[in-house]
Amino acid sequence: MPENLTSRSGFSRRSFLSAVGATSLTAALAACSGDASGGAATQAVSQADIDKAMSAPTELTFWTWVPDIQQEVALFETKYPAIKINVVNAGQGTPQYTKLRTALQAGSGAPDVVQIEFQYIPTFAVIDSLLDLRPYGASALKDKFVDWTWGQVTGSGGEIWAIPQDTGPMGLLYRQDIFDQYGIAVPKTWDDFAAAARKLHAANPEIYLTNLAQNQPAAWHGLMWQAGAKPYGSTSKSDISINVDDDIARKLATYWGGLAKDGVIGVEPDFTDAWYAALNSGKYATWITAAWGPVFLSGSAKATAGKWRAAPLPQWDASKPSSGNWGGSTSAVIKSTKNPIAAAQFAQFVNSDPESAKLFATKQFFFPATKALLADPAYVGDAPAFYGGQKVNQVFADIGNTVNVSFQWPPFLDQVATDWTETVGKSLADKADTVAASAQWQSRITTFAKNQGFTVQGR
Repeated sequence: MPENLTSRSGFSRRSFLSAVGATSLTAALAACSGDASGGAATQAVSQADIDKAMSAPTELTFWTWVPDIQQEVALFETKYPAIKINVVNAGQGTPQYTKLRTALQAGSGAPDVVQIEFQYIPTFAVIDSLLDLRPYGASALKDKFVDWTWGQVTGSGGEIWAIPQDTGPMGLLYRQDIFDQYGIAVPKTWDDFAAAARKLHAANPEIYLTNLAQNQPAAWHGLMWQAGAKPYGSTSKSDISINVDDDIARKLATYWGGLAKDGVIGVEPDFTDAWYAALNSGKYATWITAAWGPVFLSGSAKATAGKWRAAPLPQWDASKPSSGNWGGSTSAVIKSTKNPIAAAQFAQFVNSDPESAKLFATKQFFFPATKALLADPAYVGDAPAFYGGQKVNQVFADIGNTVNVSFQWPPFLDQVATDWTETVGKSLADKADTVAASAQWQSRITTFAKNQGFTVQGR
């Protein structure tokens, strides 16, 4: 993966991250059970208090893996010259989360503000590590962001745990030249997609319609999301529902497991040298990806410039367009901060200020979370030559409007991802029974949750 694109898109968003650290959730809960509220407010902070805090000399530490973010930070420091932001790259994804857990357990060394992916918010919220931003004015920002992203940062009790920064609504990138050569139409439904996979591979055994990576639980969750699954849910920190083996999950397992078993799709690990070579050589005619995919692909498959196009995902019900999300992150405030007002204002500003949000989209090439930018003709009207002049941003902006707002993540994501790779992912790699593997996945994470003290509902 080219270094600049690795940093821009955040590889952890695509790999979904393997297990981190050996400390159990029970131990983490115990470690955070003391008073770590710092200066956190429980009632709305007055404008006078905000004005006072923002004019007092203050230094905040901000952990982020975003490259060249200093320009966005400078916008904030210009508006609030008394506040200085110490930007620290503590690692990308897993390395950062490991360091953050260590600092939280030690009771020192944690940042004031931290970049956290959507799917990891429950993991840190359940151990009482994130500051509820409602008292600091965050509720007023709700309408600025795409609806489903706000659902991702909102807790079961209405808490606002973070501010969205970027997103990854899922779509389909496809090789127009290969489709034309073999007489394949852009699939509108998943039945169409399966038929095209069989037709293409029969016509040329060297080409597969797509690759569903055996190491990619993030993509699988995105496909579950699109299909309307509700694999996880909770109404409190001590209860959880787990349904990764319900009717919808088994439908996905039957579908993808069948295509893998029949050998008409690839299942090799993604983001490897072999996978990059396959995209450049035309081994795969599509990539099921997210809104960050077009920029990533244009840098990773330069030999195929001009041959790709974008489309929505095939649908289970063409009359009810739907998509899932794969990727995206937020800015959250750590509850132990000594400067909660300044930290909360920074998290809000850096993601909602129009100029800052535009920089993320045009400098770091993140896909926007703000409604204004997704309606900006200059942004959605971009027509890159790599995609034959297609307005790819507009395609994904439209897809983003179909992402379900109610999808939730578990508070022990590392374990879920590891168990998926060792059950469902392995079944794809081995061309084995993916339906049975889904049942194993359900059993493993249910057992884990119970051992961590959760009350579990589900299959």
